[in-house]
Amino acid sequence: MSSHSPTHDGSTPPDAQTPRGLLERIVPPLATPIRATSFWSAVVLPFLYVPLLARGLATAGETGAFLGLLAVNLLALYVGRSYRR
Repeated sequence: MSSHSPTHDGSTPPDAQTPRGLLERIVPPLATPIRATSFWSAVVLPFLYVPLLARGLATAGETGAFLGLLAVNLLALYVGRSYRR
């Protein structure tokens, strides 16, 4: 059972289990810049896919670079998803 009860509208309040609460708890002065950087990185990173995909993923290095870029993009999406909320 959770120690936090839902609010009257059914949503759970922001706490340490959400990305916003956790980031504020760990690095309070850097939370907003980290979130902003993550958000804009998630917007820009897909443009780096284009040259990799245009050339093809013929080598293990190219495939690894693509998968690494995809992982970084997913992480940036997760961390930056609550930017400007």
